Amino acid sequence: MAGPLNAFVPDSTAHLPGAEGGPLAGLTFAAKDIFDIKGHVTGCGNPHWLATHEPAETNAQVVQQLVDAGASMVGKTITDELTRGIFGENMHYGTPVNPNAPGRVPGGSSSGSASAVAGRLVDFALGSDTGGSVRVPSSFCGLFGLRPTHGRIPLDGMLLQAPSFDTIGWFARDAETFAHIGSVMLPPGPPGQRPRRLVVAEDAWELAEPGTRRALETAVDRIGALFTSSAMVRLSPTSLEEWSGHQQVLQSREAWESARDWIDQVNPTFSFEVSDRYAMARSVTDEQIVVAQAGRDAVISRMNEVFDGGDVVVCLPTTVSPAPLLGQRVSERHTLRLRNSALTSIAGNTGRPQISLPLAEVDGLPVGLSLLGDYGADEQLIELAREISRLAE
Repeated sequence: MAGPLNAFVPDSTAHLPGAEGGPLAGLTFAAKDIFDIKGHVTGCGNPHWLATHEPAETNAQVVQQLVDAGASMVGKTITDELTRGIFGENMHYGTPVNPNAPGRVPGGSSSGSASAVAGRLVDFALGSDTGGSVRVPSSFCGLFGLRPTHGRIPLDGMLLQAPSFDTIGWFARDAETFAHIGSVMLPPGPPGQRPRRLVVAEDAWELAEPGTRRALETAVDRIGALFTSSAMVRLSPTSLEEWSGHQQVLQSREAWESARDWIDQVNPTFSFEVSDRYAMARSVTDEQIVVAQAGRDAVISRMNEVFDGGDVVVCLPTTVSPAPLLGQRVSERHTLRLRNSALTSIAGNTGRPQISLPLAEVDGLPVGLSLLGDYGADEQLIELAREISRLAE
C-alpha cells in the first residue's frame, strides 16, 4: 500500500480482508513489519533480513485474531531495524512522516504504524513494545498506545527481540476505538478493581523538560477528580537512570542472543546506531547480567510496594519531551534515548501495563501522559483513558 507518509514498507503487498460480521467489521489496520503474514516475508526493517528469510507459513496469532474479528489489514509498516530503536529513522527505508509534528521523528520502533494511524490512513495499527516502541511513538504522534502486561498477548508469529521484555501493543486516535480494539486484543482475565489512588511519580517528572512538565501537570490537575486520593512518591531509592541501566544490560544480552547467529552468517548492513547497540550487546558479560538481574528484582520489589493494597495507578510523562527534529546528531540522540529509557524502563523491568494518552502539547507538538497499572490491569487503564477523554470533551 503506497501512501504520502512513507509509513508502509515498499516491498510488501501483504493484506488480509476481515471476516464478515465480526465486532471489528469495517475497521482497517496496519501491522508493523515484524508480524508474519502467510505467503509474505517478514522484513523487520532490514533488506538483508528480507533477502535471507522465507515467506511465513501462517499469520501471526494476533493478526489472525483481528482479521477473524472483522478488521481488514491493508499493509505492513516500516520499523526500526530489528526493532532496535525508539526514534523511527530507518537508513534503508527512510523515516515515516509524523503528521502531528512535521519535520520531527515519529518515534520507533513502531514508527510506520504510528504514522499511518496519526495520518488517518488506517483506523488502528499493531506495534510492539520492548523498551518503549509503542509508548514513545504514541507520545510523539499524539496517539493512544498501550504496552500491555507482559505475557498478556501471545507473541506467536512475530520477531522476538528480547522475550522477557517483548510485548504487543496498538495505536488509535481516540479512546473509544482504542477500547473497542482492546476488547478483541486482550484475552479474558479476572475483573479488577478500578484504580482510586493516584501516585504521581516525582522522580519521573524531574526527568521531563520544563515545558513538557508544565503541560502535563495541567493535564494531571484535570484528571485528579477521578481519584479519591493523590500522592507524590519517589519510585526509585537511587535513580530511574539506574533502573534503566538494568534493563539495557538484560535486554541487550537477549537481543544479541536473538540475532547473533543471523548476524554472524549474513554480516548485514546496519545504521551506526543499530550497529553500536549490537556491539555493546555483544560485550555484555555474565557478571553484568548477574548484577542487572539483581537490580531488576529490586525494581520489581520496590514497585510491588508502590502498588501494595491495589487500586493504584502511577502517573508519569511518557517521554521527556515532544518529538525531536529529524536528522538530530547521533550524540544528541543517544543522550535523549537514555533519558526516555529511564521513563520506559519502569514498566519494562516490572512487566506492568502502561497506557499513553495524548493529553498535552508543547508549542503545538504532542506529548503523552502515561498511566502505569498493576499486573493485569490493562482493561482498567483503557477504561480510565475513556473517562479522561470524556473530561476533555
